[in-house]
Amino acid sequence: MVEDFEHCYRAVQSRDPRFDGWFFTAVTTTGIFCRPSCPARTPHRSHVRFYPSAAAAHEAGFRACLRCRPDVAPGSPEWNTRADVAARAMRLVADGIVDREGVGGLARRLGYSPRQLQRLLLAEAGAGPAAIARVQRAQTARVLIETTDLPMADVAFGAGFSSVRQFNDTVRELLGRSPTTLRRRCRHGSTENAPGGSHGAPAGARLSLRLAYRRPMACEALLGFLGARAVEGVETFDGHVYARTLRLPHGHGVVSLEPADDHVVASLSLTDLRDLAVAVSRCRRLLDLDADPEAVDAALAEDALLRPLVGSTPGMRVPGAVDGFEIAVRAILGQQVSVAAARSVAAGLTAGLGEVLEPGLGTDPALARLFPDAAAICGASDEQLATSAVRRAALRALAQEVAGGSMLIDPGADPAVVAAGLLGVRGIGPWSVAYVALRALGDPDAFAPGDLGVRRAVERLGRPGTPAAVLELASKWRPWRAYAMVHLWAFDSRVDAPRGTTEEAA
Repeated sequence: MVEDFEHCYRAVQSRDPRFDGWFFTAVTTTGIFCRPSCPARTPHRSHVRFYPSAAAAHEAGFRACLRCRPDVAPGSPEWNTRADVAARAMRLVADGIVDREGVGGLARRLGYSPRQLQRLLLAEAGAGPAAIARVQRAQTARVLIETTDLPMADVAFGAGFSSVRQFNDTVRELLGRSPTTLRRRCRHGSTENAPGGSHGAPAGARLSLRLAYRRPMACEALLGFLGARAVEGVETFDGHVYARTLRLPHGHGVVSLEPADDHVVASLSLTDLRDLAVAVSRCRRLLDLDADPEAVDAALAEDALLRPLVGSTPGMRVPGAVDGFEIAVRAILGQQVSVAAARSVAAGLTAGLGEVLEPGLGTDPALARLFPDAAAICGASDEQLATSAVRRAALRALAQEVAGGSMLIDPGADPAVVAAGLLGVRGIGPWSVAYVALRALGDPDAFAPGDLGVRRAVERLGRPGTPAAVLELASKWRPWRAYAMVHLWAFDSRVDAPRGTTEEAA
């Protein structure tokens, strides 16, 4: 359980939504657990227990509140920003690795034995990896129950359960209702915060979900960044809604992301419903939805240089990724060229090598292809890799490492190992390593002092813009230098100037 009882209880008394996802409140007299912001009457302190994760509360015998829906709260920023084994394990569980490879597969990825990993996660999250994955399956099942008219057998297997009986037993145990009761309750409109959706068939089904986040959030700046770098055929941005194609473990998908007052509406089309939880997890990482913006803003606003930028754009998020290899490829293409030029080369690469989506997946004909994977780039000709000889060599070397399994660029990767591997590829420099760390690995302290946009922004703010001077200045921004870099990029983009990316040698 969470040790600082008084701090947590005061948060519950204030019903402060900023603490949602940091911990969960369990009530012994009712047997349920809630978000800290649950609107129900505050229970007496003698009846309250606090847990670091929903899985820990479930393991202790509590079920999720049907009023505040703690299962759809933003995730803990602890797992979003840390790079230790526990945080990497939590991110991999969210990405579905336990369902695909089992606890043994997760342990192998992290270099631990299953028993060691079990002990580690019990200490950090209050539950082992199998229990955490079980809760995630129940949450996915709940979404499918409430947002589709699928038969319950399809819901069970789509959520990752091995049998309908296991599905029924788990839903009853963790959610306190049978699947049919949950669907009936949702149809009668008695569930607060229920995700909206459209009903359909398993293949190509379109689901509409609400992805919660902590306020404030600079949605316009984040989506604008992604839109300015949208690759034709893979991504679109109309000034308000960002959409893209997805390569997922069991098939393909298309998602559109539209900001709302306290959530982002994610409209998903999937070829296989087993990919729902993975798609949601990757969209959350793409938009940095589990961040704690008030903590980041408060730290950066202590510096006089950044204070005006933070004040003008509170809640800035770091743009993430749905595929780490894609970001590494785009980093190579973006070295020493403009954003527009890199985007054009990436579009040509996609047109020649990107896999075509299945007919009928999604409704936008502009979203027709997936970004090329490592195998496609390994087999590409010089004409298909329409870039310089140095970049072609770097792309092929990177693709061979990733395709062969010797380099993993995903939420569970060790940033130090990835950085060493990338720097070992001829043609990849420090700027690309920092860009991959920032976007693909979610490192909140990733920083590139040689980035041209950062240097130019610092100069326009009245400070020296040499890499050494910028690096010294940025020492005050730790451990949030990635957020500072995004602020500086946004400031630079508001000034009419030629768009560059870096002055580092590739």
